[in-house]
Amino acid sequence: MFIQIIGVGKLKEKYLVLGIQEYAKRLNPYIKFQMVEVADEKAPDTLSDAEVSIVKDREGERILAHIKSEAHVVALAIGGQLWSSEELAAEIDKLGTYGTSHVVFVIGGSHGLSDGVLRRAQQKLSFGRMTLPHQLMRLVLTEQVYRAVKINRGEPYHK
Repeated sequence: MFIQIIGVGKLKEKYLVLGIQEYAKRLNPYIKFQMVEVADEKAPDTLSDAEVSIVKDREGERILAHIKSEAHVVALAIGGQLWSSEELAAEIDKLGTYGTSHVVFVIGGSHGLSDGVLRRAQQKLSFGRMTLPHQLMRLVLTEQVYRAVKINRGEPYHK
């Protein structure tokens, strides 16, 4: 199984980088894991709706350039499905068994994901109605992928 997380922007906070590195190290014996960062679009704080759309489209092009045609894409989106950790584990297991062994999770930038990325995604996943910083979401998602792997292996991390 090969799981990628593609996120917009460079992680700057050391604690987030270290946390992701720790979970990536823990995942290494079980799956191939890769974190991909794409550049965020530089823009002023206040943008019109049209300018936001342009920013998302440019970031979306960078994201799509990293997604292989055979990959199963799960976009993180507020309006996505709500899964428990066990449901995420079951979905990853099902994909690996019956679908594809290459799963890509996509986390947008501060303005969200482009329509093009959302159309490319086979599934949309939400971690709830609360807004989390997109950089923190990378760490949370990496931990949940590790938890899912442990659940699927019947190992005692997830309790």
